[in-house]
Amino acid sequence: METLDRPFAVDVVRQDPDDETFTFWPRHNEALYERLESKHIHVEKDDPLEAEMTLNIGPQHPATHGVLRVVVKLDGENIRTALLDIGYLHRGLEKFAEVKTFQEFMPYTDRMDYMSPYNSNVAWCLAVEKLANIEVPQRAQWIRTMMCECARISAHLLWIGTMVMDAGALSVFLWTFKYREELYSVFDEVAGARFTVSHSRIGGIAFDVSPTALDLIQRFCDDFENDVADWKKLLDRNRIWIDRNQDIGTMTPEECLDLGFTGPNVRACGIDYDLRIFEPYLKYDEVDFEVPMRTEGDSLARYFVRVEEMEQSVRIIRQCLDRLRGPGEVKGPIRADNAKHSYASKDEVYYSMEGMIHDFLMTDVGVAPPDGVEVYHGVEAPKGELGFFLASDGTGSPWRMKINAPSFSNLQGLEHLLEGAMVADTVVLIGSIDPVMGEADK
Repeated sequence: METLDRPFAVDVVRQDPDDETFTFWPRHNEALYERLESKHIHVEKDDPLEAEMTLNIGPQHPATHGVLRVVVKLDGENIRTALLDIGYLHRGLEKFAEVKTFQEFMPYTDRMDYMSPYNSNVAWCLAVEKLANIEVPQRAQWIRTMMCECARISAHLLWIGTMVMDAGALSVFLWTFKYREELYSVFDEVAGARFTVSHSRIGGIAFDVSPTALDLIQRFCDDFENDVADWKKLLDRNRIWIDRNQDIGTMTPEECLDLGFTGPNVRACGIDYDLRIFEPYLKYDEVDFEVPMRTEGDSLARYFVRVEEMEQSVRIIRQCLDRLRGPGEVKGPIRADNAKHSYASKDEVYYSMEGMIHDFLMTDVGVAPPDGVEVYHGVEAPKGELGFFLASDGTGSPWRMKINAPSFSNLQGLEHLLEGAMVADTVVLIGSIDPVMGEADK
């Protein structure tokens, strides 16, 4: 064994060339450090004060929001260069999808952005329905719209709670988790599961919403709006919060576009890109809401955008509630009435032979889109544009599937944000773009 001649290579050992066991990690680590040193070529200077240091942040650290590894080279307290190292979840989702039927892949979408699984469920269903030309009943579309906005609030609540905690406070974290708990009760009532819901089905949804669920959502909206106003009083003029975020991680609109930012991060830089407006899906073209915008482009602007998005989500949910009960109720089925496109209802499965055969076929083969068709469909998930590319070979499984994940897009800009920043701002900068590695690793 030979230790590498670098100050940060205490635990890095060069493997014996004849030893072929476990050689990946040392080779990967060595390549990463070489990339870090050669990044942004500069004239090497003497370092008499030994101010330079290479630091590993993550992957096993709460502030890295999952399993993100950030390797930074410091000059004193300034970050000179930074490299991201992802892939610690070892998911392989895109290849997994090719050996599953379209419906079988649904639970895997729950585990992508596990902060808002409902949005991932719906994004997958919309892509498959576009591929197979399946029309979804109106009531199911209203329910999907309402639950996607509940999931957006849930995701933003976790973001603001952890972001404030990253900046050194705790109270807001406890308050936001109180409301996340209430939303989990809503998901439990609607889908029968609190976290990984899998409520959507190809061609519709699994169950209709109960009056109890609608009452829970109504009560949540009434209470939540008042408490958000209190949070804004605490944070919007809080000197510590502002000093930790204002002018930190500032991006221009041009840099956002070049680096592929999406979602609230890009809207905080003055670009009003929101798929709910520009390429409406579900019922977003039938509800009134505004797209919050900021032009500052810093961490504080990203905070303002997300808080205002939660308020707009409540506005959308109220309009959906009006269409799911009362005088304006949209009645009807919740799944496509076509044996080739959707599961039968449980009444048909339990009380008719045709229904049971139908259920077996949908489970075994599922939806079979036409051969040679390719589609891409994106939705505005809480973290930005989430899209699926699908190519069909005429069977019940996708021939190819690729994921356009917002966390992966936003992480592309993190190195740019970190380089030149203070090391003390690293945690705030990571938190401000709201990454979840479950979808970034793919």
